[in-house]
Amino acid sequence: MQRSAFRIVNFQLSQKRYYRKHNVRVRFAPSPTGHLHLGGLRTALYNYLFARANDGCFILRIEDTDQTRIIPDAMQKLQDDLFWAGIIPDEDPIRGGPTGPYIQSKRIELYKEQVLTLLNNESAYYCFCSEHRLDLIRKDAMRLKQKPKYDNRCRYLTKEEVKNRIRKGEQHCIRFKLTSNPDPFVDLVYGEIAYDVAQNEGDPIIIKSDGYPTYHFANVVDDHFMEISHVLRGIEWQISTQKHLLLYKAFGWIPPRFGHLPLILNPDGTKLSKRQGDITVEAYRKQGIFPLALLNFITHAGGGFSREQGGQRCYSYEELIKQFDITKINVNSTKLSPEKLLEFNKMEISQLLANDDNCKFLVQRVSKLVLETFPDRVKDGSLQLNEDHILSVLKWAQHRISKLSDLVSSDLAFLWVVPSAQETHSPQPKDIQLLRTLSEKLSSFDEGNFQKNSLKNCLKEFADNNEIPFPTLMNLLRSTLSGLKSGPGVAEMMEIMGKETTLNRLKQSIS
Repeated sequence: MQRSAFRIVNFQLSQKRYYRKHNVRVRFAPSPTGHLHLGGLRTALYNYLFARANDGCFILRIEDTDQTRIIPDAMQKLQDDLFWAGIIPDEDPIRGGPTGPYIQSKRIELYKEQVLTLLNNESAYYCFCSEHRLDLIRKDAMRLKQKPKYDNRCRYLTKEEVKNRIRKGEQHCIRFKLTSNPDPFVDLVYGEIAYDVAQNEGDPIIIKSDGYPTYHFANVVDDHFMEISHVLRGIEWQISTQKHLLLYKAFGWIPPRFGHLPLILNPDGTKLSKRQGDITVEAYRKQGIFPLALLNFITHAGGGFSREQGGQRCYSYEELIKQFDITKINVNSTKLSPEKLLEFNKMEISQLLANDDNCKFLVQRVSKLVLETFPDRVKDGSLQLNEDHILSVLKWAQHRISKLSDLVSSDLAFLWVVPSAQETHSPQPKDIQLLRTLSEKLSSFDEGNFQKNSLKNCLKEFADNNEIPFPTLMNLLRSTLSGLKSGPGVAEMMEIMGKETTLNRLKQSIS
């Protein structure tokens, strides 16, 4: 399992489990049919924050009833991604809990038991329509430019007809009888929503011919038996809510309260899709994005927080929990701004550096990056990877880089790699004497005064005293120290490399 966010506070990892005595119980219920992307992460995060803000319970449930679309290892990947993001469930397939199992395919007997209630009170019925007949209905509706929907034909079969057809072994499913329900329900985000599902849709299948429940049925049954108090999910499910409310009514159960989250859109205004590989949690992690930076990115896009006035920053888990306010969630779709993500990541790097424990972890990450980027330099010992140097580089670069991987880009390779003779400018005899003289002068510099401004003044004075144009000296030093033709200023380069490394590279060039 991947290591999670560095700044997860201890109380998250030592959270006691919240059982049925708590009023607020929410769930995130993904299907293992793809990797977790930004939309799913936002839904999980808002449920998690709502639970924590209300001293409630956050449940992870895997909805795998569509066995034909399951991707191997997707369930484990989903759990790993949530853990990496610091979204730790109280009850899930791994930890278990009082209302498990938390994988739908392991709850089939419960669905079979519960559907009998609907059959017995005549809220559901057996349907024997073949795929061929259903296809003809669809084609006929399209020909008439109507919305395709089932014509509820089998709703009117007699009990005797049903018994005879079941006895003959005819393939069948079970459908739920929709009834007209024009009364609106109150959406926690959008307010009153009215949609008479019976006027727009045919009776839906709730148990498929293979014995597995459909999403709508299993979802309602599971939410009831897991005692879910609030359902926060994407806006695409809002139109199905009246259908779910009718199911609750048919069972005689009290429904949870529903709130729907607006769409997050791509920068071009298109919807996010599971087929987009670049919006998965895994993709962002591989790009070097930190967990809190990604979470702040999606909360910035979706609203729902009582933000402090003032400059933008990367909020901690504790702050996000404290600030979360469901009444402040945006009702309009929001476009993602990729540049904001890099801003948050830059802020998170700076905030991580403010903590000693996190500094150690960052040093390890940078060391690994350097070793992976310059494998050919590992054996010859030309890599600079002592902890003090790495930490010095991090503190120098924290406001210059957006990702740690920026530190191993070609223009910053000099920070880690001693340039080879082929990469540096071959100094002329007069240059060698010049560099030797400069090396002697820099040797007298106090370590604490080996800083950009002091070094720049020193180099200007040295150029004047030795009658060499300042730009010429800078080009010579840049090539000697880094093997580069461009990059950070030479004085700045020398400061971050430090006195010892600067002198060693000068001596190497004139030896």
